[in-house]
This record gives sequence, structure tokens and C-alpha cells, in this order.
Amino acid sequence: MATSKRERQGTRERASRDEDTPIVSQQEWEAARQQLLVKEKALTRSRDALAAERRRMPWLAVDKKYEFDGPKGKVSLLDVFEGRRQLIVYRAFFEPGVFGWPEHACRGCSLGADQVAHLAHLNARDTTLAYASRAPQADIARLKARMGWEMPWYTMTDGFDAVFGVAEWHGHNVFFRDGERVFRTYFINGRGDEAMGTTWSYLDITPLGRQEAWEDSPEGYRRPRRTSGGTGTTTTTPRPRQTRSGSMW
Repeated sequence: MATSKRERQGTRERASRDEDTPIVSQQEWEAARQQLLVKEKALTRSRDALAAERRRMPWLAVDKKYEFDGPKGKVSLLDVFEGRRQLIVYRAFFEPGVFGWPEHACRGCSLGADQVAHLAHLNARDTTLAYASRAPQADIARLKARMGWEMPWYTMTDGFDAVFGVAEWHGHNVFFRDGERVFRTYFINGRGDEAMGTTWSYLDITPLGRQEAWEDSPEGYRRPRRTSGGTGTTTTTPRPRQTRSGSMW
């Protein structure tokens, strides 16, 4: 027996969704949303608490002098900060032996690179994001130009990746600069990298956090210069604080 166009369309619609999914009224849908929202807000508060705990992590002094190749030649880990207090280094796999070389970087690393937010917002909060691989700078420059990526990207020339847990797998290392001294403050890899990309997700893994008034930060940390709210930004004046070496933030 021939089926009508409407019957065939109904069959396709049923096949495109779970048959057990209830179809409800507007009032019932809103009630279900409010019930789920309670759990979502609890998750947000839990995530904020976890970020606050990260800001209280102990620091590890980085005493070895690591060296990278950059677009303008040799640079140190201290140089990679670009004069800012905080540095996030993502170990991306783009080098001989990686699937797709030399035309492509690691597929997962490339997916992550495509999601990196505008760097000006991190930079305004005293934070630098940099990528590091073992590919030569000429290949990195070619890849960045083709993909439209803007982040600083350096070539590792020593054992940086082995020391900081990213020799065989991607990951984000977080560092803090106190004058000429560098400290490792946090590390995340594996599925933890999936959450990275937004300005807020990067700041949430740093010692100074988002630098907003509502955050739970240790006593003596930099006070907020800006507080986001609604569609605008309120600028406040920071109070100077001393670092561990006595210099002022």
C-alpha cells in the first residue's frame, strides 16, 4: 500500500528522535527546565569553588633555564611571558611523526586551536597564552597562516616537554612570574583540555583567576580591576599588593 507524503514525513520525524522523549506543554517544559536549572547552578558553584581551590595550590619553583625558538630567534621561558605575570603554555603536537605532518597538526590540537578566544582579553588580565611544539618555526608560521591562528607558537629545543608532563600527550601548564623567578602553578591534560578555549576557562586555571570582585581568592592577591556584569564593564582601581619577593603587583 502506498504511503502519503505526510505519513512518510511523520515516520522520518519519529525516527529522528527518541520514541520515549515526552512531548509536553509550555508549562510542563518550563517546570522541567527549572528543575534542571537547580542542578546546573549547583555545578556552576562547584566549578567556582574548584577554581578557588586551584588558586590555593602550592607553587613549584622552575629553576632550570628552558630555551625555545621563536619567530625572532632564541627565547627563554621568561621571555615567553611577554612581560606579563601569568603564562599558559599549551603543548600542541605538530612535528615529525604526528599524523598529518607536515601539512597538518594533531587533529585534536587543531580543534582546540580553532576555539581559542581573542587573546586581547587574556593579555588585558596580565596573562599570556602560548603554544609549543617541536616543529621548526618555518612550518609553524606556514600552519598558522593557513589556519588563521594568532597565538604565539614556539619550538621546544630541550627537555621542557618531558619535565612538564607533555612529552607524549597534550596539556596546559600554568606559570607565574615574580620578578625574574618563575613558578609552575597548575597543570591540566587529557579530557581536562576539552574545556579550554574561552577567556574564562583559561583564567580559571591561573593563580589570579578572573580578577573579579565576587571571586574567592587568597588574601594578598591582586584586587579586581574590572567586574563584568550585564552588557557593560565596570572599571575599578586596583590596590597594590606585594609579591613574595616584595615587588608590587
